[in-house]
Amino acid sequence: MQLDNLYNFGPVLHLLVMGALVAMLPLCWVWLRNPRASTAHRVQMLTAITLFVTFDLVLFGAFTRLTDSGLGCPDWPGCYGHASPMGAQTAIELAQQQMPTGPVTHTKAWIEMVHRYMAMAVGGLILTLAAFAWVRRLRGDDRAQVVLPTLTLVWVCLQGAFGALTVTMKLFPLVVTLHLLGALILLALLTLQVQRQRLSAGGLTRVALGASLRVGLFLGLVLLMVQVVMGGWVSTNYAVLACNTFPQCQNSWWPLMDFAQGFTLWRPLGLDAQGEVLRFESLTAIHYAHRLAAYVVLTFLGVLAWRLRRVAALRAPGVGLWVLLGLQLLTGLSNVVLDWPLFTAVLHTGGAAALMVLLVGVLAGTRATRDALN
Repeated sequence: MQLDNLYNFGPVLHLLVMGALVAMLPLCWVWLRNPRASTAHRVQMLTAITLFVTFDLVLFGAFTRLTDSGLGCPDWPGCYGHASPMGAQTAIELAQQQMPTGPVTHTKAWIEMVHRYMAMAVGGLILTLAAFAWVRRLRGDDRAQVVLPTLTLVWVCLQGAFGALTVTMKLFPLVVTLHLLGALILLALLTLQVQRQRLSAGGLTRVALGASLRVGLFLGLVLLMVQVVMGGWVSTNYAVLACNTFPQCQNSWWPLMDFAQGFTLWRPLGLDAQGEVLRFESLTAIHYAHRLAAYVVLTFLGVLAWRLRRVAALRAPGVGLWVLLGLQLLTGLSNVVLDWPLFTAVLHTGGAAALMVLLVGVLAGTRATRDALN
């Protein structure tokens, strides 16, 4: 079924109600489980739960992309103008009859809509956090932090806009990649909120670090974000299997590659800038660039983990960093040599998200000092 209008806001009220109901689950759990706790403590718990749910949303977003369900409902925000695939069964069946292995099936439609329901629930939770922050500030609580909650609310709205463009622009690679990057930045903002609240409540004390190690943490975070963008570019262009051997690619240390077309950003999925089918050499360049960059990032973060382990208070994050790097290495290799299994592909995205949370958490929980011997 071809839709003349890719934006159909008819079911938006029903969708908002559904998202609010999903968001109410963690809200009620926090308030009912801690009836005597202070509002600040409840907000702290709710922020941690929102971070957890957002992490789950990132994983499910990866699952949606990797099962080719991104266009399971080809309009936005509903599904063929309905709040769920149940109301769109006739349209979905017609689309499935026309293309039995195409982007629209009943299963893919449900996967896509569950992703949207989760996203709306996360938006509702973040809106609640921002509202509590502003209410506390207006009541004269100087400890209430409003900048981060407000910035996070703005960012999740922007992220929702990119989610809409992902559908309406038919999985445009640049938009999908930016949507993934935006999700990880959202995780970073929520992690900062969690750490700031722990510091404010006295549950966390900043660890003193030498300037060089703090700079290393910042550089590690920047390298990680660049690598995530490159990995997203591989996934959104379906270039994972362009090199199906390791450590060589196509039995060569430097296979035939077309970097110019591979890294042309503004082009539709599967096409080059001239509208022609994207050459295999372009896919090879996309994949191999990500693989070469991975050597640099793994080495840098591995050394960073070793340095963190030398700081007594950061021994656990240092070990955790090593574990996550090992996970990324194993899942990345399995994607290549095992023909891109769904489980490890989703886990690879989850590992990148966990690395983001860990590095941001360490940065937020430390401070620079010239006296620290590291």
